[in-house]
Amino acid sequence: MGAIGLIFLAVGAILSFAVADNVEGANLITIGYILMAVGAVGVITALAKGTFGIRSHTERHVSDDGRTVVEDRHTSQV
Repeated sequence: MGAIGLIFLAVGAILSFAVADNVEGANLITIGYILMAVGAVGVITALAKGTFGIRSHTERHVSDDGRTVVEDRHTSQV
């Protein structure tokens, strides 16, 4: 979600500040501000959840005798 939020922020900023054309029936500046707000919410949500491009997975295995627990942790960049 974090990467999509950054994309929305970038596209919204381009529409709000860099595009000077007019489209009939649509205000590009307002659309840009809306996209930037949605992108900011997405980035803040991803940072709060701690899921900004990093995934972690933990596996636990118990030996046959039930005494030994082996824990494997896998971390990957998305």
